Amino acid sequence: MIVLSGASLVLPDRVLSAGTLVIEDGRIGEIRSDNPSGGHTAFAFHGHYIVPGFIDVHVHGVDGVDTLDERPEDDAVASIAARLPRYGVTAFCPTTVACRPEALRRVLDQVRRARETPVARSARVLPAHLESNFINPEYKGAQASACLRSPRAALDSDRAGRPGGEERAGADDDFTAADILAEIERATPDVGIVTLASELDGGLDLVRWLAARGHRVSLGHSGATYEEALAAIAAGARHATHLFNRMPPLTHRAPGLVGAVLQTDEVAAEVICDGVHVHPALIRTAIAAKRPSRVFAITDGTAAAGLSLGSRAQLGGRPITAGEHTALLEDGTIAGSVLTMDRAFQVLMARVGLSLVDAATICATTPARELGLVGHGLLAPEAIADLVVLDSNFSVVQTYVGGQLVYARGQRTESNSRPPAAV
Repeated sequence: MIVLSGASLVLPDRVLSAGTLVIEDGRIGEIRSDNPSGGHTAFAFHGHYIVPGFIDVHVHGVDGVDTLDERPEDDAVASIAARLPRYGVTAFCPTTVACRPEALRRVLDQVRRARETPVARSARVLPAHLESNFINPEYKGAQASACLRSPRAALDSDRAGRPGGEERAGADDDFTAADILAEIERATPDVGIVTLASELDGGLDLVRWLAARGHRVSLGHSGATYEEALAAIAAGARHATHLFNRMPPLTHRAPGLVGAVLQTDEVAAEVICDGVHVHPALIRTAIAAKRPSRVFAITDGTAAAGLSLGSRAQLGGRPITAGEHTALLEDGTIAGSVLTMDRAFQVLMARVGLSLVDAATICATTPARELGLVGHGLLAPEAIADLVVLDSNFSVVQTYVGGQLVYARGQRTESNSRPPAAV
């Protein structure tokens, strides 16, 4: 039994000041407003906050490690999982950029291993988020053009049971759209979110194909019009990838993809909450339009996150540099962020002006509910004890996964901690 006493507990509907939280057998056994009275060790956390563990559904890497790293001696996904608890993350979707099929297979194999055999003192590994090969080249951002493919070619090939007929333009163009779809189908249980541009030829059919197989289809890196976006939502899309970024701007005569997402309750929207990718005023506007229950705070973090300014890393095999606010390709193109989830929570509190309850909702509760993680993402009796202790500045002091202390600021955690149960 672990008893955490004295902190303000951020519950789903209120903040319980000077509360006590009891952890038993990996779950929250009790929440009360009084102090413990006997027998058990109490940790005094006066002036601290306890929030549900952060869940990042869009993170490419951290601390110099990228999901697509080729490290024969290392497992990139497991390495990222081990590093994220220091930032308050208790579960995450390993996220890829458009890549070759063999690279996609390597990542998805790592995701499967991490989910089947969770590693101790690490964040939970959830099914992957693929910023897929089926995005609009005009809104690709830092994605590699040579890896982009046609949804129509993928589906036509799948139906024919043979490789597609795309023209091969060069040395990097030696795989087909069908090869990518085959990897997704091979690893279906380990593919959670798939980002695509529905306006591409065959895009709506690909939305239907993926949704029918249980994947969460996300609209992003897309030039879809308002009407095209609504058609994709009707076809089964339920997610929007980093709202406002890599899509046409919202205007009063052409609301576009942004307008469709803001007005449609079926879709939950990611927002990069660093205050740079999206201005705090627009973060506030999006949350007001959709409510905290329909918005995810994400980092879009890269391997440059957690590194010092000017440090070098990689994103999908391409060199990036840690800038002051974003990661950058060599030509200056923004390539994801250097944000971590603890910092996202701080931005939501200090710059966006959210309440503790709403900040915890979009950093933990909404992603847990949308991904079907029953018992996760909230502080409540019988909930899974994935939680974070924050100091008065909202910096991470301790992180617990399944009731096990996996990170403590300035301390080593016990080497015999049990791994978290798979979800």
